[in-house]
Amino acid sequence: MPQPTLLYVHDPMCSWCWGFRPTLTRLLEDLPPELGFRRLLGGLAPDTDQPMPEALREQLQQTWRRIEERIPGTRFNHAFWTSCLPRRATWPACRAVIAARSFDAALEDPMILAIQRAYYLDARNPSDDDTLVALAGELGLPEAPFGERLRAVETQRQLETEIETARRLGVSGYPALILQTGEFSFWPIGVAYTDPDEMRQNIEMLLEPESR
Repeated sequence: MPQPTLLYVHDPMCSWCWGFRPTLTRLLEDLPPELGFRRLLGGLAPDTDQPMPEALREQLQQTWRRIEERIPGTRFNHAFWTSCLPRRATWPACRAVIAARSFDAALEDPMILAIQRAYYLDARNPSDDDTLVALAGELGLPEAPFGERLRAVETQRQLETEIETARRLGVSGYPALILQTGEFSFWPIGVAYTDPDEMRQNIEMLLEPESR
């Protein structure tokens, strides 16, 4: 039987994932050490060179404001919407996470955080490869090889594999948590944006042998 594993389906440019980050960190600190943890990229929006429509820009700005109200302490730099040319394209950022992971698995989460800070706090555009390569350099990765890995066919294939895995698990929105307790046993865990204890208790209950 495979090791029980908590799957986290996300997108580095998902604003709700940014708001959830501190609570997820607290949850992971309190989980049983025998429980594995794995991230899956959901791939929120495919590649496009087209500017984001004005209606969608306004919708996302409203989402940012709603998250600030619902999740205390979450910050957004709203200057992004005037200082950058937004595009509805998150796949480049997803590929950057895969590329960083391929250089060093320990850099997966630092790259996610770097993208989130660039997007939400520093008004830098992670839909642009130049931004992503610069972030990799700031993490100590070699920029030219990283850029090649970012654009590699294999990187896109890995992204497509993770997107398909998330769909097979029934995930349609992010962030999402799925507890895998057996080869074919998957349990959705409701995301509590400000309460890690609620999620931890649900996970621990499902890990009890009599619950399976």
